[in-house]
Amino acid sequence: MNILYFIDIVGTMVFAISGALAGRDKKLDLFGIAAVGFITAIGGGTVRDVLLGSTPVGWMNDLIYLIMIGSGVIISMFFNRAVLKLRRTFFMFDTVGIAVFTVLGLQKALTLGVHPAIAIMMGMVSAVFGGVIRDIVCNEIPLIFRQEIYALTCIAGGIVYVSLDSFGIGQVLNVAITSVFIVLFRVLAVKYQWKLPDFS
Repeated sequence: MNILYFIDIVGTMVFAISGALAGRDKKLDLFGIAAVGFITAIGGGTVRDVLLGSTPVGWMNDLIYLIMIGSGVIISMFFNRAVLKLRRTFFMFDTVGIAVFTVLGLQKALTLGVHPAIAIMMGMVSAVFGGVIRDIVCNEIPLIFRQEIYALTCIAGGIVYVSLDSFGIGQVLNVAITSVFIVLFRVLAVKYQWKLPDFS
């Protein structure tokens, strides 16, 4: 199994868990919890594919994504306390997930022939828009609009990928370097509480 594909499907489950937990926090019913988990997991990739005109969207072509989403929702409902104890572990999965989703989204956009600047945006959309939709549905201000160094991490990673690609760096090495960069950037941003300035 391709390592990026493996991380992609595991990341999808982790995003589903985070969405379902958000639904639980908002006291939604079973359907609401499942729906929030679903849109969190596939929202970013769906928005990306629709914007790129790539249909059917990715998760419709591989049932493993629905299986992983369903598993994530079930885990969040029946093993809630255990999941919360593993919050740090899931933070790392989430961080690796956004790194992989950024790279996969960017690669797909480049494959379809869009300008690198647009490809960088599509990588960011892949990684963060599921969370944006989740927060909107749960009546919260999306994380990326609250000074958090989150979307910026994906954009910076996309710039690294495109820059290395322009220098002829091989795809496998480029993916590895870019993913590590995004993970380190995100971890350091959280550890040292880096934030963008506000103008309130």
